Amino acid sequence: MLLAQLLDRTGTGVWSASSVLYFTFVIGLDAGRIGLLLGAAAVAGIAGSPLAGHLAGRFPVRSLLIGCHLLRLGTLGALLVVTRFDVLLALVAVTYLGDRAAKALEMLFATRVAGERRGTYQALSRSTANAGYAVGAGIAAAGLAVGTPAAYQALILGNALSFAAAAALVRRTREQRAEGRVAAGAGGAASGGGAATGDAVSGDSAPGDVVPGDAVPGRARVPSPWRDRGYLRFVLLDIPMNLDDSVLAVGLPLWLVAHTDAPHTLVPAFLVINTVLVVVLQLRVSARFEKPRQAAAAVSVYGLTMLACCTLLALTTGAGTVAATVALLTAAVLVTVAELLRSVSSWELAVSLAPGEARASYLGVAGMAQSVQKSAGPLLLTGVVMTAGPAGWLALGTGIAALSVLQRRSAIRRLDSALAAPGPGPGPAPAAPSPSAAQTG
Repeated sequence: MLLAQLLDRTGTGVWSASSVLYFTFVIGLDAGRIGLLLGAAAVAGIAGSPLAGHLAGRFPVRSLLIGCHLLRLGTLGALLVVTRFDVLLALVAVTYLGDRAAKALEMLFATRVAGERRGTYQALSRSTANAGYAVGAGIAAAGLAVGTPAAYQALILGNALSFAAAAALVRRTREQRAEGRVAAGAGGAASGGGAATGDAVSGDSAPGDVVPGDAVPGRARVPSPWRDRGYLRFVLLDIPMNLDDSVLAVGLPLWLVAHTDAPHTLVPAFLVINTVLVVVLQLRVSARFEKPRQAAAAVSVYGLTMLACCTLLALTTGAGTVAATVALLTAAVLVTVAELLRSVSSWELAVSLAPGEARASYLGVAGMAQSVQKSAGPLLLTGVVMTAGPAGWLALGTGIAALSVLQRRSAIRRLDSALAAPGPGPGPAPAAPSPSAAQTG
């Protein structure tokens, strides 16, 4: 599975580095249409995670993941022969939807296969992904240096073929028994429906929240994340906990160019710093925050780290070339540390706060946080934060820090309510769980 992710992310790295230029020089789109194309695709991608979670409760994750790879193989292959804008819009939107769905399915697969060591698996996964992005960017750089239409098309074709290879590798993996898959005639399984793995927890005790063990006798009742206010609160608060992605990709480069005296050649260094630190430090950070309460504590550290990063960016305005360069490079380090913390906290809490028997659908909803941030984050930075100048960065950092404290308290309260609730909770799984009980291997 990790090798499949490496191939997937290598292809994605190629696409990220070459797609805009492909649409510009090969297809002939102007900047406005490219913006509309990518904006619509990002919005479509939001639906990918919950759709994947919904389907994963009914079908094997492995089969769905293979389907996502083959879907993107088809849409990218079609891009090579399509020039009409309306068709391009649909193809790119479906590609992004499949991309977000595949990431959610990989996350779910890991929770089932890795079990209690999912934090280590997530660290390996992120290191693998970053290595893939770096390799893909290098391949794209070689193709872009050639600069011919055939070179651009070869890059897109290479990306498509990476999905075919990933699908073949996923097909060779073995999937554990699913959590919460709905089987026909499962009426007698309700009594065991609340059994979960050791990391599954029940809902918040607030009125209206779903409690996993409240199945009605005589029929299986699987909790819905859309009716679980405690979990939806976690997902909503997790959106600003993903803003490090937009700060790195959009905020740092644009702020450097428009508001500082730092050299423009510094921009590639941000990506290099990010890639190297993630590959080197992800396992260490994950080992330190691998338990649910540790992950909740990491949220607060994330907020403080982002506050420090935003404060540094605010101070670069009016600073000299050397001071601005040092501050921007330090900000790149801080935002990468924030990314390391976020990857651990969001992953662990999304799993730990979800009831085991409905984990697939819950993780699908949790995946929306990152998708929404990818759509709204760049607009927030360019339209609000940077427009307000240094005060905008200070306000953003303060807001993230405050919301991180709220997120931590909310997660701890939900974990505590699970321990206090009667019935199944954190701890060893029953010796003989019912067919509907969650198993993570």
